Amino acid sequence: MKPANLTGRERAAYVQNMFGRIAHRYDLMNRLMTFGQDIFWRKEVLRRAALPEDGVLLDLGSGTGDLALEALHQRPSITAVAGDFTLEMMLVGQQRLNGQAGPAWCGTDALNLPFPAERFDAVISGFLMRNVSDVAQGLSEQWRVLKPGGRVVILDTTRPSQNLLTPFINLHMHTIIPALGRLLTGEVEAYTYLPDSTEGFLTAEQLADRMQKAGFARVGFHRLNFGTIAIHWGEKA
Repeated sequence: MKPANLTGRERAAYVQNMFGRIAHRYDLMNRLMTFGQDIFWRKEVLRRAALPEDGVLLDLGSGTGDLALEALHQRPSITAVAGDFTLEMMLVGQQRLNGQAGPAWCGTDALNLPFPAERFDAVISGFLMRNVSDVAQGLSEQWRVLKPGGRVVILDTTRPSQNLLTPFINLHMHTIIPALGRLLTGEVEAYTYLPDSTEGFLTAEQLADRMQKAGFARVGFHRLNFGTIAIHWGEKA
């Protein structure tokens, strides 16, 4: 069975182990795979989050904390929590700070968040949702910890529709990305999982529907990168 087809605890354990192995090169690979566009995508996520000056932010599935760190750079007065279940990723993020102030780091299971209800003004994530074993439960937990009026913003890959660019998209996803992964991390399997998990994930419309069913209002999304990336947003009414 392909790793992307695993479910439940087996999927969680595989994903946790995989990200632990590639943590030291994760940020570099993101820059190269997206041609640096992920930097701008993250800025758009934070714009959509619309945090107040004294807001409390959860960067869920934070990895090395790129989103939380950018949020603190833009608005130093906020409180940011970076939550991930891969210790190695968070350690890389902490080491990158060189002792400077950063987010609060927290070991976090996206399906069972260790936070009280109505704690955050915004919950944001970058490339998390396609990796969780239960999307509905993950969205339910994000809704629970949001304050009324709080916003959720999700940046992730999305299953692209067939078009004239499909052969070039497939070449990039199934040939170039695994080759880069082998060269820079020595981990071919991890960067084979990425395109497989993308193609096995929900379409942008399906994820928006799941968000509405979880209770979010004013749900919307915007496709990027030839339809392979989407930013979704919604509010807790």
